[in-house]
Amino acid sequence: MDFDIVIVGAGLVGASFAMSLRGTGLKLALVEARAPAVGGDDWDSRVYAISPGSAAFLNGIGVWKRLDQARICAVHEMQVFGDRAGAQLQFSAYESGVPELAWTVESRRLQSVLWQGLEQQANLERVCPDDCAALQLRADAAELTLASGRTLRAKLVVAADGKHSWVRKAAGIAVREMPYGQMGVVANFTCAGEHHNTAYQWFRDDGVLAYLPLPGRRMSIVWSTPDQHAAELLALPPLELCARVAEAGRDALGALELLTPAAQFPLARQHAARLALPRIALIGDAGHVLHPLAGQGVNLGFGDAAALARVLLQCEPFRDPGEIRLLRRYERARAEDILALAWVTDGLQKLFAAPGGAAAKLRNRGLNLTNALPVLKNLLIRRALG
Repeated sequence: MDFDIVIVGAGLVGASFAMSLRGTGLKLALVEARAPAVGGDDWDSRVYAISPGSAAFLNGIGVWKRLDQARICAVHEMQVFGDRAGAQLQFSAYESGVPELAWTVESRRLQSVLWQGLEQQANLERVCPDDCAALQLRADAAELTLASGRTLRAKLVVAADGKHSWVRKAAGIAVREMPYGQMGVVANFTCAGEHHNTAYQWFRDDGVLAYLPLPGRRMSIVWSTPDQHAAELLALPPLELCARVAEAGRDALGALELLTPAAQFPLARQHAARLALPRIALIGDAGHVLHPLAGQGVNLGFGDAAALARVLLQCEPFRDPGEIRLLRRYERARAEDILALAWVTDGLQKLFAAPGGAAAKLRNRGLNLTNALPVLKNLLIRRALG
């Protein structure tokens, strides 16, 4: 047997899973088509809100302490506004008895630290650059043939290769995709005003706009909006885009100046029929993709990586890591979190996208009711904290 586990995809989730198995007796290979970009002081427009649960996982694998703390921003409060005057929901770390609600981290910097960590991992072979070409699932092993002609034999293949997962398709796992007809528009700005470590979110007629605080007087946006409106935003000159974003955010942070060019990505809900088959496990976007309005997609992926690693490390030494009875433990362990977050994000998106006065009353009263019930607010926060 060449390897115990072959991981396909060296993104945030795949790389973190590989690092969670360092120092074990497992022999690993990591297949990636392109090495991630590293270095540079420019700001990355793709920013994640890392939950305390995910931060604890990253700390446990030695990643969190290696991040440049000057490029991380703690989130102490979050203010959510409905699409009618007076509808508001506020979350506070202090009131919830926790130090932080989340931390904002640039995708590229987190990816860079993970990739550097993999360089030092003795039980891992990085196979990069190379692509997958064929997959054969046999009773005793999986055989993955690469574009280079090399064949890797392993007891388990872990698909961490994103929403368009090649491994998932090659394994014959069905996936259901429901496009929202929206794009996520992202960009970073410098701000005239202080954000005071507060994240903002506005449910609007033209989508959902989120402000995520960055170090200093900087912030990042994710504007989930219909395709046509997204195209209009990306076509705006920088000064007009800044004015449009400031106005949509009710001038909460004063005048804005563009820090990174605006970019976009399509939004859809996606759910694989299974997270595990004999010799196959899906983690991260290969298994599920959510609407970004709750900011939990990457945290859900880190939860997958941690859960699968835990199942593999807690099993008996003689157990085959590709055995389906073992992999079903992982599938069951993740079912509740995935279902709950998919239901919440999809339900909120549909509720705030629904036209008509009745829907508007329901969603805005719901925000105010939740804000008035501390027990319910704390339950929501505890789940978000991971």
